Amino acid sequence: MSGMFITFEGPEGAGKSTNLQLFAAALREADCDPLLTREPGGTPIAERIREVLLSHHEEPMSSDAELLLMFAARAQHLEQLIKPALAQGQVVISDRFTDATYAYQGGGRGISSQRIGVLEDWVQGSLRPDLTLVFDVPVEVGMQRARARSELDRFEVEQSAFFEAVRNSYLQRAAADPQRYHVIDASGSLEQVAAQMQPMVARVLERWHA
Repeated sequence: MSGMFITFEGPEGAGKSTNLQLFAAALREADCDPLLTREPGGTPIAERIREVLLSHHEEPMSSDAELLLMFAARAQHLEQLIKPALAQGQVVISDRFTDATYAYQGGGRGISSQRIGVLEDWVQGSLRPDLTLVFDVPVEVGMQRARARSELDRFEVEQSAFFEAVRNSYLQRAAADPQRYHVIDASGSLEQVAAQMQPMVARVLERWHA
């Protein structure tokens, strides 16, 4: 893989999708045009799986079914979009990736990291993000933002304890690998958050121009 794989992570209402666009715009100003994508989703088949995962259903979805659907979408996403782009030397930025699975299905649903790790190795092989930005925000603040922006999806209607577990999982993973992860305080203004992203923009451009 000769490109660079960057992921944006964080709980609901952390603003990662908005800041991903700002990050990408900063790269484009320096003549680096990244490929932007998201999870679950990113390809037509993976987007269909996303609809199943996020929609409300009369039948409860089991945690195992949820986990397997996440990795089914990811397998398609990797094969059809991410891997080919990286092989062509592109910078790929994904709104969520496998850290979200460890946070939501692991921390939130209580599935062991060992079980998730088996699927991670199977679907991804040795591929891991080169850089992960974790947008951190208190649960109450994040949920207020989520409620204000749109109708809540199947994950967003979970209780505070679920999101506390999600947030803690993200922070624990970031603390365990400070070389890959960069935690950003997303509770402030867009300008304050953008200022925290600048060193990471510079890091990506340094590698891109190397």
